[in-house]
Amino acid sequence: MRQPLEGRIALVTGASRGIGRAVALELARSGAHVIALARTQGALEDLDDAIRSAGSEATLVPCDLKDFEALDRLGAAIFERWGKLDVFVGNAGVLGPVRPLAHVEPRQWEEAFAVNVTANWRLIRSLDPLLRTAEAGRVVFISSDAAHAAQFKPYWGPYAVTKAALDALARTYAAETMNISRVRVMAVNPGPLRTKMRAAAMPGEDPMSLRTPEEVAPKILALCASEWTQTGKLYDFPADRVLSFMPPA
Repeated sequence: MRQPLEGRIALVTGASRGIGRAVALELARSGAHVIALARTQGALEDLDDAIRSAGSEATLVPCDLKDFEALDRLGAAIFERWGKLDVFVGNAGVLGPVRPLAHVEPRQWEEAFAVNVTANWRLIRSLDPLLRTAEAGRVVFISSDAAHAAQFKPYWGPYAVTKAALDALARTYAAETMNISRVRVMAVNPGPLRTKMRAAAMPGEDPMSLRTPEEVAPKILALCASEWTQTGKLYDFPADRVLSFMPPA
């Protein structure tokens, strides 16, 4: 029986753990060849073992997202090997310091923007021709309710600001590709999940009270399918529904 993503090429950033690992495995189980990008070689090799056990294949890309020149070269490398890219899941991100804005060091602010925003923009530049060439290019960015909550949390400035910028990046790319290509772009609010980032942000929280990355992964998989037609919107996992971004109050 043919798998739904058989023959598709999917790039996942931050693929070595958490949401990225769960999504990479879900894509592989659906037949996609996964290009797994992360900083940690050992964790990528563990993922590769899991993907092979699922009967699929992966290409490992050990890379720091702050190596922008490497991201620029990635599109050309994918083109030379496969000639297209069907799915791009921009998952990798950093929490940044949880402290008052006035106490954030410039290097911390710049790192949060580099990883959460600029790297995804560089990847759009690098991957855009490949996604447009695909039969049904699908792009998913992992956002956060910190970016659009009715009441912002104090002390989460670098994370909230960069995720809001990521939402704007996703919406802009969706608007630019909507009527002239088959590319569809979605943002995802996964809500609180049992991840290392969540544990760092909320050290007193009982992790067993949280849902897992494996629970959200099938929902993200659905956004990567050729049957998915919506673009420029937000899938909210806690509510399990697609939302339109609200205009400014």
